[in-house]
Amino acid sequence: MKSPSRLAWLFCSVFIVLVSFWYYPKWKNTQTEAVISWDASGYYMYLPAIFVYHDLKELKFRDYVVTKYQPAPGFDQAFLHPQSGHYVMKYSSGLALQELPFFLVAHALAKPLGYPADGFSIPYQLGLQLANTLVAILALWLVRRALLPRFGEWPTVLALLVLVLGTNYLDYSAINGAMTHNWLFLWYAVLMLLTPAFYQRPTLGRAIAIGAVIGLMTLTRPTELLAVLIPLGWGLRLSWASVRERLAFWQGHLGHLLGAAVAGAALISIQPLYWHYVSGDWIVYSYQDQGFSWLKPHLWDGIFSFRSGWLLYSPLLITALLGFGALYRREPQGFWAILLFMSAFIYVTFAWDIWWYGGSLGQRAMVQSYAVLAWPLAASLSWILARPRWLMAYAVFFVVGVYYNLWLTHQAHRGGLLAAGDMNRAYWLRIIGRYDVPKEARLLLDSNGWYTGPTDKAKVLLNEGFETQEGAVCSQPALTGRCSLLLDFEHQNTPEYSVPLKPGNYTWLRATVQAQAAEPQWDMWAMTLFVVQFQKNSKVVKESFVRLERALEPGQTTTVPIDVHTPRREDYDRVVVKLWHPGKTHLLIDNLQLVGFPD
Repeated sequence: MKSPSRLAWLFCSVFIVLVSFWYYPKWKNTQTEAVISWDASGYYMYLPAIFVYHDLKELKFRDYVVTKYQPAPGFDQAFLHPQSGHYVMKYSSGLALQELPFFLVAHALAKPLGYPADGFSIPYQLGLQLANTLVAILALWLVRRALLPRFGEWPTVLALLVLVLGTNYLDYSAINGAMTHNWLFLWYAVLMLLTPAFYQRPTLGRAIAIGAVIGLMTLTRPTELLAVLIPLGWGLRLSWASVRERLAFWQGHLGHLLGAAVAGAALISIQPLYWHYVSGDWIVYSYQDQGFSWLKPHLWDGIFSFRSGWLLYSPLLITALLGFGALYRREPQGFWAILLFMSAFIYVTFAWDIWWYGGSLGQRAMVQSYAVLAWPLAASLSWILARPRWLMAYAVFFVVGVYYNLWLTHQAHRGGLLAAGDMNRAYWLRIIGRYDVPKEARLLLDSNGWYTGPTDKAKVLLNEGFETQEGAVCSQPALTGRCSLLLDFEHQNTPEYSVPLKPGNYTWLRATVQAQAAEPQWDMWAMTLFVVQFQKNSKVVKESFVRLERALEPGQTTTVPIDVHTPRREDYDRVVVKLWHPGKTHLLIDNLQLVGFPD
């Protein structure tokens, strides 16, 4: 009989291939849905700059790339260094170094296959997609190799299935594998094999390999330097005797320690050498105004929030966090190293001020650590498998968790319901488990609430039909009546419509407006804001808004509502309704209305 864990690895590998090349083949997509897009294009940008355009300083090819391929809405993969006048890449070079062999093959084949050899055409997209998939398959094989002799067949089987089917690792291996996380997952898997092997039989080769792996990871993402805690802490216990024993070990293996340090430093040095070449400075902080809040990390939001909470969007990983006790009993040699690393990794990950990491399905910054979390995960599953009653309960949790993750992955891509990075409680509850909701449901991403009570006692407080508008802002034919108000780049604001209002009159207000857009607007910051303000002596005490284009289809007239709960504690004397259109598109609005719902 074949090994169950080998079959599980084969199943997971085939599943990733099917998702990558059949369900959502990004290499066929264009613009921001291509393989080389968003952050992935920033990490990759070194390769075309060096090998295609031979321009690592001025990046004169940037306009060509943005115009033809549009990997991001603008060019933010590099910034202009003020002292040197040269462009400096935002992202470090480690991932580009790993992608280099696949890039060179694609570059050699592009022209013979009839494609532009420009670094972004189909051969490059497909080559990188193949690379991402191979990396994921190899990484899972290495995770299996680490788990199998320590936890046995069936805990290893379930651990692989949980990671691939039940967490956002699926998205960042099969679909968004060109991000750093998929590749770093591989190197953590390598490190989790090398580290115990080194302490079983210390050799210079293994020490150099560990140093090189950590160096490459740090070159890929500087915070991965935390990985050094794994080999340094492996086998340690909470006692001074253990610390003295470890210090004595390193005194006897100084050559190994030096070899690891030199190997790691050699790889890390590539980045300051690049910085010095393009800017004249050895150290450049390329993230500019982005940084960390070390004293106030966003732990609660990062782990539990509806916006992008790690465990809310990958709840099966609770199994791993509950498995540290079982890990201590099963593999005490690795317990403290893994616990120390994971604690530091979580803290640093959520100390980053943009803790939701852009349009991320759950917490993408945690994905690489799953190769380490696989150990307490397997330990936890081993404990569960030995207890039939717990196993029955866990089977239900597992099935629901897998379905939830597959649903999330679908809605993040082909389904389209998941607004990654912008989620909130109201919208999550509105879409959970569904495959279709009215488009206006996306307004909940801004307003976070709807009035659902009786409407028979509603009172109209404002009714504006824009019939008295003249000149360029009076659009004809109108949506209704004689005139609709035109908003465009030259006419961005409506008048402010003010209605006297005092606390106690109404519990909820609903403002509505008819709107029609000429074309879609995907840039959230260019969407039209439909604003309701409560003011006291002309000072705003509460403000709510929705982005109109979330609910609009081009060429269709839609009535867009915003429901606002009146302030519970603040005093106010009036309510103001207005619209602001910051984009360059044309928008028609009509029949602006405000109604109040009493207690």
